[in-house]
Amino acid sequence: MSPQRSPSLFHSFNHAAEGIVHAVRTQRNLWIHFAIAATVLVAAAGFGASRVELAILLLAITFVLVAELVNTAVEAAVDVASTAFDPMAKLAKDIAAGAVLVAALNAVAVGYLVFSGAVAERSSEFLGRLRDAPAELTLVSLAVTVILVIALKAVTGSGTPLRGGLPSGHAAVAFAGWMAVTLVLDDSSHHFLVSSVTFIMALLVAQTRVETGVHSTSEVASGAAVGALTTLLLFQAFG
Repeated sequence: MSPQRSPSLFHSFNHAAEGIVHAVRTQRNLWIHFAIAATVLVAAAGFGASRVELAILLLAITFVLVAELVNTAVEAAVDVASTAFDPMAKLAKDIAAGAVLVAALNAVAVGYLVFSGAVAERSSEFLGRLRDAPAELTLVSLAVTVILVIALKAVTGSGTPLRGGLPSGHAAVAFAGWMAVTLVLDDSSHHFLVSSVTFIMALLVAQTRVETGVHSTSEVASGAAVGALTTLLLFQAFG
């Protein structure tokens, strides 16, 4: 019998990629880490981080992702090895989760050290821009959005003003806020960065409504459309 051949380099990379994809698909925390990592890198580019700062950020991000992948592998191995509750199995999972926590805290500290100077330098410009922004129109847009959500829920006869039904009120307000920020800071040098971060936050709000089972995807999408379009129309008419 011929000895079993070791996997080629290509197959080794393929198996590693499959492991990462599987972990991202099955572990919510991991894709949240990936989303945060992408946001941090975009922010670093927007704030003009140096090569050294960017390298440190990449190391911190990699540290978090590797720790999360190892944590996922430990959990899978422990689940296979133990068929009943075992205090040592729980301890192994807790220690692996602790490694992720340490990595995440390190990443937060690194992010603070890298961004604190840039944020402090530009905060006065941003606050000045907000001071001159049409706050009244923004508040009117949010108020009209809430009124429309309640009216639509009354017409469709589904859900309550704060829970369930068509459309999603949380998604409507979140996307109304994103549209208002985007329009208010239209001529700002950091327009794209701030708008992108606000859009991601609105998406996270919408995602939590679907994940918790309060709303369906269509209800969240309709709420997002109501909020964004209402704010856009009001700013176009009166801005």
